[in-house]
Amino acid sequence: MPRPRIVVLVVLLSACLSPCGCRRGVAPEEQPIDPALLPMKYPGHNVILVSFDALQAAHVGCLGYARNTSPTLDAVARQAFNFTHAYSVASWTVPASMSWFTGVYPSEHGLTNKFAVYTPELRKLANLKQLAPSLMTLADILKHHGYVTGGFTGNAGVSGGFGYEQGFDVYFHELEKFGGLEQSVPEALKWIAANKDNKFFVFLHGYDVHGQYAPAAGYDYRFVDKGYDFKYTGAEHEQEALREEGLDKGRLTMRPEDVRFWRAIYDEKIRRADDRFAQFLAKLEAIGVAGKTLLVLTSDHGTEFYEHGRFDHGFTLYNEPLHVPLIIKLPGQKAGKTVADRVSSIDIMPTILDLLDVPLADAARKQLRGTSLAAALQGKAVTRDVFSETDYRQYTYKRSIITPDGWKLIYTLETRTRELYDLNADPAEEKNLAGADVKRADALESKLFAHFRSIGHDLGRKRWEVGFNPVYTFPRKDKGK
Repeated sequence: MPRPRIVVLVVLLSACLSPCGCRRGVAPEEQPIDPALLPMKYPGHNVILVSFDALQAAHVGCLGYARNTSPTLDAVARQAFNFTHAYSVASWTVPASMSWFTGVYPSEHGLTNKFAVYTPELRKLANLKQLAPSLMTLADILKHHGYVTGGFTGNAGVSGGFGYEQGFDVYFHELEKFGGLEQSVPEALKWIAANKDNKFFVFLHGYDVHGQYAPAAGYDYRFVDKGYDFKYTGAEHEQEALREEGLDKGRLTMRPEDVRFWRAIYDEKIRRADDRFAQFLAKLEAIGVAGKTLLVLTSDHGTEFYEHGRFDHGFTLYNEPLHVPLIIKLPGQKAGKTVADRVSSIDIMPTILDLLDVPLADAARKQLRGTSLAAALQGKAVTRDVFSETDYRQYTYKRSIITPDGWKLIYTLETRTRELYDLNADPAEEKNLAGADVKRADALESKLFAHFRSIGHDLGRKRWEVGFNPVYTFPRKDKGK
């Protein structure tokens, strides 16, 4: 029997309570329900997966940031499940995003770089159908079960040319190369309004906070230090130059005021994206589908602002690019809950399918590497290791493991070196303990290598050659070719 459709109203209420413990002026049936008592099956409901590309968790209010960058996300988190220790499987867009849609690690789906082959003789773009033809996508599965499917993106790393369009009825990615929500939101809303009587899956994405995006009308510099000399302006070419210098030299040398400037610019971008998302939610409410829609809000990866001497993302597996927001709001949910266990972006696909109560064929079930977080929503502890990887542009090949109790090992394959961090005592990953705690490093290395062997990749058998694989059409090292 279909579940009744519930309408969600986002309302700010006074915290003043009557003697009986009920909010004054609020009927008992409107009281927020204990999140642990919410149903965990929503058959026939819609789902919207939102990616705020390159959003570092440390700059989000509901994850502890002091500056008011994300009031809309924070408001949603107060009425949702807020995962405070969610990590991406990769530190840049192309590999990380495809893992949402396939439920497997980048090593398995094969989109580890923009080009599957890049040599002077042959330049072949990565494409899911060619690299992993047997994989079903989230959109494939939902479409098979009667969902209409629409993707609305900012192009670039989630361009349909890589195979992201697989399973989507509509996949919008044609305008700006690094388009923001001002590009994708209007298209998504038009499509949702036209399909409001169907059950739908929407992927909504924007590059609003990415280094290669800048507001069309320029910045207002609202968070920049007064008196800053504007050595930088926040332009995309400046950010690109800093990224490439960090890659070439291994480390940048920057003035503290310049680092603060770039973080302030980033915060302005986050606030602008948050405002656009508020408009999206308001119009979603007006269309009348909010109450029958699951929301999953996240980012494919974060980004670095000199915490470890570089800018941008992809090259490292530190928490700046790996730690991401993850907020799951269920239909009818009015009370929020924080989930502090460490979880992985590999869990997003199985969680969505589980919450929607979609039956899976054996092949699809065996494909999924993650585990549904539905039990975590009801308070069950998550005690699994979290694995991440990057082969960023063939500049480096890194793998990492984070244990449930907060130990992290990063292994660099081309140099056979390792870094060990106690994230509880050293969340900024400043003190490498690999030399001081060799026994623990050995144990985590063994677990890391065993994990990759279990998915068909023996890290010890291959020679990891550093090379070059561009990320843009005309990269700096390959201009005009």
